[in-house]
Amino acid sequence: HKYRKRGDNHEKNYILNKEGAGQKLHRMALELAEDLNGDLQPVIIIGSRNNGTIIAEKMGALLKPYVTNEIKIISVSMDKSRPGKVTLSEQLNFNDLHVVIADDVTNSGKALLYALKPLLDFHPKTIQTLVLVERMHKLFPVKPDYVGLSVATTLQDHIQVEVVNGEVMGAYID
Repeated sequence: HKYRKRGDNHEKNYILNKEGAGQKLHRMALELAEDLNGDLQPVIIIGSRNNGTIIAEKMGALLKPYVTNEIKIISVSMDKSRPGKVTLSEQLNFNDLHVVIADDVTNSGKALLYALKPLLDFHPKTIQTLVLVERMHKLFPVKPDYVGLSVATTLQDHIQVEVVNGEVMGAYID
């Protein structure tokens, strides 16, 4: 199901519209709530800047009605093409907590892998990964636990998640 929208001088080839993205996020929140299954340890959702942080915030809001766990949203920053320094927006003790790393699109898997770096000094109860759109071409051994939409693309295709004023408007292939 592809959607086309006339944009600035070119058509965007939408693979997900706003409504579809909302439904995918809601389904992932339900899956996550089910997997927590009464475990009351706090949940830390780490969004990969910038769109991943929006996904993390949406996930936290959607998860809240279904769980009694404390939910905290923070973000992780890095140069996604050459991650060296990985910085969290807030230093926390992740021991015995549920950690979910959220991003908009997984291209190679590198960003999700490097987002784990600050957690290696701790012993979280669980670490899971969540992405709105997963590309099938992975170069790193990362398989997201929660996926909104899996897309088979060529290596040349670039997937963009469109966010306007903190709202996920959809995703398209560039």
